[in-house]
Amino acid sequence: MRIDQFLWCIRYFKTRNLSTKACKNGHVKINNKNIKPSKEIFPSDTILIRKNQINYSVEVLEIPKSRISPKLLYQYIIDKTNDDEFINKKLNSINTNLKIKNAKGRPTKKNRRDIKNFLENKKK
Repeated sequence: MRIDQFLWCIRYFKTRNLSTKACKNGHVKINNKNIKPSKEIFPSDTILIRKNQINYSVEVLEIPKSRISPKLLYQYIIDKTNDDEFINKKLNSINTNLKIKNAKGRPTKKNRRDIKNFLENKKK
């Protein structure tokens, strides 16, 4: 099965066109090698997918015949994505929300609360 079709079948992309574009743009790698959308995949291949600033890592167990239900997804793949990827994404979104617009002088009371909450959550 082609890699773009496989990514669509295991529901990492909504359409085949999106998965094809991701392969062409270098966001999909098989065994750490850039590939074309027509690359054939086999069981035991490791696929690295860069989507929404998160690096997903997936190992292929079996090739599905067609698009599968989300309930049956883990019969075909093993998700090896680190939890650190999701934590870093969350921290980056918090950091962008904490930026103070038109900062002049000392922070407002709301800004100080936001900074305090951010630092407390980071310690946990």
